Amino acid sequence: MSLTVRASGTLFSPQFSRTFSAPKITLLRFSIPSPSRFTPKINMSSSASAAAAQPIVEHVVLFKVKDDTDPSKVNAMVNGLNGLASLNLTLHLTAGPLYRTRSSPIAFTHLLHSRYSTKDDLSTYTVHPNHLSVVKDSVLPICDDVMAVDWVLDDVQGPVAPPPGSAIRLTFLKLKENLGEESKSEILDVIKGIKGKFAEINQISAGENFSPARAKGYSIASLAVLPGVSELEGLHSKQELANVEKDKVREHLESVIVLDYVVASPQSASL
Repeated sequence: MSLTVRASGTLFSPQFSRTFSAPKITLLRFSIPSPSRFTPKINMSSSASAAAAQPIVEHVVLFKVKDDTDPSKVNAMVNGLNGLASLNLTLHLTAGPLYRTRSSPIAFTHLLHSRYSTKDDLSTYTVHPNHLSVVKDSVLPICDDVMAVDWVLDDVQGPVAPPPGSAIRLTFLKLKENLGEESKSEILDVIKGIKGKFAEINQISAGENFSPARAKGYSIASLAVLPGVSELEGLHSKQELANVEKDKVREHLESVIVLDYVVASPQSASL
């Protein structure tokens, strides 16, 4: 696993970045909610778009693969996680190595992002035998750390499944203690307003985490979808504007995680 470090600024992060060239992997949810009845759905393709005001449940899992793990085992984990996209419960699922870490107290190496129509569908996915098997056989033996965050996107604008090659900027916020609901709403409003200020962003998703057990105290999550890596890099030419947005919420924050990920094609999901 190679690692390059270079200075760089980004939204809600210090001027720091790491680029990983690591095997691809899928992220997974480990907290076990009460099982609900399995209700199959049609799996949506990357070209499918959500109807107006259709809520979507976001599920993101971050993994830290152990140093010096055999690449074949990492490959098996990635393939196993991406194979869960075949479950009719999932509207979208992608997993693989992080493109870059902008800011994080934990050296995560891989990510899984999936979407569901309801919280019940996410709960059913979590306890599905195929999911549990991948976790037990391929994930837990090679991972040092795992973090999972779930939130609801009230209105999807654009594809439910970001097409291959899309770049994703993920931000997770740990807020200061005893922060009121008014302050939380203010933070979410600032994040949701970013799309209108950065033309590179096609889709913005933000919400409050509803599964705290595996979130390590991070309670606000956001996910920005861009057409590709060039648009992601284009954000850095607008650092002054980014700083203005950061200043609006900085006083409320204890810790921030900012990560970049590129959606791989199904053919390149394995090593």
